[in-house]
Amino acid sequence: MNLHNLRPAKGSVKSEKRIGRGEGSGHGGTATKGNKGAQSRAGYKSKRGHEGGQTPIQRRLPKRGFKSLNRVEYMVLNLSDLTHYATKFSTDTVDVELLRQHRLISKDAKLKILANGALASKVNVKAHAFSEKAKTAVEALGGTAEILK
Repeated sequence: MNLHNLRPAKGSVKSEKRIGRGEGSGHGGTATKGNKGAQSRAGYKSKRGHEGGQTPIQRRLPKRGFKSLNRVEYMVLNLSDLTHYATKFSTDTVDVELLRQHRLISKDAKLKILANGALASKVNVKAHAFSEKAKTAVEALGGTAEILK
């Protein structure tokens, strides 16, 4: 097989349907657009989502839930994660800058500390939010839990 003898598969290439080119073409007269109405006219555009008089899907389906415009999304770390990162990076302070520096959170992410797991040693933590149990667990071992703005 060479480039000069490549051919498309049989039946895969069809000639273009030439509409509006006379009765002899088989597509003359109404040019495959049916009789009368807006859809047969030049310049016709259907609105996006229009269902031809049928009640549109956005009106048929019930409204559900609520999306708050003021919602704040937090990246979550557990106490066990704090212990892991403190030993991994050999530091006693785990903060947003350290995690960003090691690309563990994105530059605009907010950080929240939750109380899953347990702390093994004293760790100073700086984050945007803490759960009550996490804050007391950090302070029970002599660490500090500082809330960032």
